[in-house]
Amino acid sequence: MGDFVRPADSSYSKRTNRIVTAVFSVLSVLFFLPVLLVIIVSVSSQDSVTAVGYSYFPREFSLEAYRYLFNSGMYLARSFVNSVIITIAGTALGLILMYPMAYALSRREYRMRGFLIVFIMIPMLFSGGLVASYMVNTQLLHLKNTYFALIFPGLCSTWYILIMRNYFMDALPDSLIEAAKLDGGNNFQIITKVVIPLTKPVIMTVAVFQMFSYWNSWYPSLLYIDSNHTELYPLQYVLVNMERSIETVTRDAQYLTGMQSYTPPAVTIRMAMVVLVILPIMILFPFFQRFLKTGMSVGAVKG
Repeated sequence: MGDFVRPADSSYSKRTNRIVTAVFSVLSVLFFLPVLLVIIVSVSSQDSVTAVGYSYFPREFSLEAYRYLFNSGMYLARSFVNSVIITIAGTALGLILMYPMAYALSRREYRMRGFLIVFIMIPMLFSGGLVASYMVNTQLLHLKNTYFALIFPGLCSTWYILIMRNYFMDALPDSLIEAAKLDGGNNFQIITKVVIPLTKPVIMTVAVFQMFSYWNSWYPSLLYIDSNHTELYPLQYVLVNMERSIETVTRDAQYLTGMQSYTPPAVTIRMAMVVLVILPIMILFPFFQRFLKTGMSVGAVKG
């Protein structure tokens, strides 16, 4: 019987690895091509875009779109700082609130675990609606025209809590927690000295998702920040307002026949806006990729 057993073919394994590597390399390039196109169009001239459309090989390069954006000076810089503050504060406070809740829900000895899981699942399935949320945040909590209105509504997410809970149930055996208790550790010491060091991947995973959510958010600014409090606008909302202004100027320019008027390069400015929004994400994402992959794969094992 042993005569029919073939030894492992190492050359076949190497060949398979090369094929898989080549396939994923091609896919990576294909996924990056749209981003590259956005960057190229953002540094193309408006005449080139009008003549040849969106092209990887424009007829003429120009930084007019970026000059138009940065002409706003401190207005754009302040909005960028606002987005950074909102993102950091929202991510940190969100983790402080969701992490202990997820840990408590992962412990089988916690009697209220079943009830609270059902309780936090309700907002995932049923929402009170935009009007109710607006009334609570403005009339009850008085958050209008403050940073808190841009931070508090997105602090907690049932989905993130469940991701961390599932990770805790898989990565933290009961024997480890019991050993820490026998050594005299209280709950705070157990969480800070045992739980947190062992659960860094899921912490970073949720932190990345939370950061992206706050960084890309602009709709709360439309709801809770009045036009006379522009110093609170985040970057995304400022860019949305700029795009609306550009559309208005471009639309009105057709009626100004015989009059000299400056028409901003609308298409390239839109692409420059996209670059400004995604550039920080592109820079930070590689540093969190390892934690993101580990946290998602392990956190999805148990339900």
